Amino acid sequence: MSRFEPFHQQLDALDRAGRKRTLIGLPGKDFSSNDYLGLARSPFLKTAAHAALDKGIAHGSGGSRLLAGNHPEHEALEAFAASHYGAEAALFFSTGYAANLALFSTLPQTDDLVLYDDLIHASSHDGMKLGRAETQSFRHNDLNDLQSQIATYRHSGGTGMVWIAVESLYSMDGDQAPLVDIADIANANDAVLIIDEAHAVGVFGTGGVGLSGSLENQDNAIVLRTCGKAMGVEGGLITMPSVLRDFFINRARAFIFSTAPSPLTAHLVHKAIEYIATKPSLQTQLHNNIAVAEHRLGALCPASRAGSQIFPVIIGDDSAAVQIAASLQQRGFDVRAIRPPTVPAGTARLRLSLTLNVLQEDIISLADALTEAQNREYAA
Repeated sequence: MSRFEPFHQQLDALDRAGRKRTLIGLPGKDFSSNDYLGLARSPFLKTAAHAALDKGIAHGSGGSRLLAGNHPEHEALEAFAASHYGAEAALFFSTGYAANLALFSTLPQTDDLVLYDDLIHASSHDGMKLGRAETQSFRHNDLNDLQSQIATYRHSGGTGMVWIAVESLYSMDGDQAPLVDIADIANANDAVLIIDEAHAVGVFGTGGVGLSGSLENQDNAIVLRTCGKAMGVEGGLITMPSVLRDFFINRARAFIFSTAPSPLTAHLVHKAIEYIATKPSLQTQLHNNIAVAEHRLGALCPASRAGSQIFPVIIGDDSAAVQIAASLQQRGFDVRAIRPPTVPAGTARLRLSLTLNVLQEDIISLADALTEAQNREYAA
């Protein structure tokens, strides 16, 4: 037997179940990326990158932030982000995944409890696995269950800090968290609220700040904004009280032992945040696209996602979702199938993502092609 036979067997099992992943290119018009404002290939950021390189900004950091890798561009971005988003301090990470990994593995302590929404991102789960605190999920957007979990923890003698972790906009269902109500629960129970704004930053809020709004001003709020989606660059920014930034710098292994993000990247993130804040027309254009998609696709999607740029079309069967996605790709639309374990079993779907990389006529054409593809699949 080959020493790698167990890996072959697991891959074969995934293939039989319709869940084997493969890497493909960009097969058509963009209905799958998170480049919501179309900035990833924008002339603005291209020009900003050229100007930064001409000015001598380094494209590599050269080391970790605690050694030779702390550049003026990192410090400038963090100071600007803290001020722009209304927080005491900010810290920049190479990816949103790395930021969540650092957050949940570093801040909650041994006697604490992390209560997280059922649908929170995999990066948060991985961070919690590395952490020391007890963890427990609560039903998705269920305020009563959240309150009940806190009460159970306290009644059982729990005396540590409670950390409540949610996303402001959920990436697979496209629905929003009731942030104000969750913040009220956090405040009433002296808990810390962690908000992942990955899919809302740039798309919602004045100047594209996201959905957390004034909650950021609270001293018990920690907010993560990824920079590789609507901002069109890469990285993750955590805004927080300044004492927690200091704690990260001293205790977060994912920060201490990682090469710092590129100074050029930090500079471009800075430019992207400024650009989004001064270009409300970007949000307007995107929400106009969303309105067209809701008119043509809304009947296929859960009502709970109304108003977001994420359109989940639930197919159910894994293989059927893959076949319909492949059919749409052949028609020139970049649509991907999302299958378990990314989503719950029986809810394989097409995750349609609205961006400024497509025109309204493209959305209408996709809706027609999707209807045809579904009819063919179900008639087979």
